[in-house]
Amino acid sequence: MRKRIILLVLLLLGQTAPLWAQQPLRLNTFAGPPLSTPEQTGYYDRILIEAFSRLKIPITIGHLPAERSLLNADKGIDDGDFIRVPGLEKRYPNLVMMAEKLDDFEFVAFTRSLNLSINSWEALIPYHVGIVRGWKILEENLATVKKLYTVKNQEQLFTLLKNDRAEVVVYAHKEGHGLLKQMGITDARVLTPPLAMRPMHLYLNKKHASLLAPLAAVLKKMKEDGTVAEIARQTLPAHFPEEDNSALP
Repeated sequence: MRKRIILLVLLLLGQTAPLWAQQPLRLNTFAGPPLSTPEQTGYYDRILIEAFSRLKIPITIGHLPAERSLLNADKGIDDGDFIRVPGLEKRYPNLVMMAEKLDDFEFVAFTRSLNLSINSWEALIPYHVGIVRGWKILEENLATVKKLYTVKNQEQLFTLLKNDRAEVVVYAHKEGHGLLKQMGITDARVLTPPLAMRPMHLYLNKKHASLLAPLAAVLKKMKEDGTVAEIARQTLPAHFPEEDNSALP
């Protein structure tokens, strides 16, 4: 009888393990085109799908407001969040960062009305500035501007700019250009130089911490073998004017 029970347990495990293994991890991001799209064909979408697939792990990518995306990953409602600055584990203790960066973000100011060069966050203090709620680097460095508008998502942010509600909006260089094109804003430009450049990372809930080292090794290999550069070539150039390609890899 005991042997029969053991055999039955082994058979059940053999039947259920493949089903469990095929359950996709759910990652969320606040990023939009050309970095991430509803069809999961954006620059970061394709990098992460390829990286996880090399480990035979399926993923799905959803889109949430910046703060909610972090909270869902921290609570374990979803499995991870990207693309984020280092150090968030201090505020979100259930998140663990992948050591290999996904990208470098240039944080830049977009404007339609101002004609000035900026060399620090303080240069924006006299102005009405818009940011997306949940972007910690922006919340911390722009708290003292004349008027700070915090909005739910990037579409609302660039609507502030389009409707002259904000003189400046601060956002990531790559995605900002995608939004200008998507929203038909043709008279905006980037103020130079960038306010900051930061490495940006994937975070996973701590229950998946064992995946981070192999993922980092895979991503590093993808950079070395040209996969990341090829994905960039296929997804990014159409969103950038020829005279402003500094954010391209």
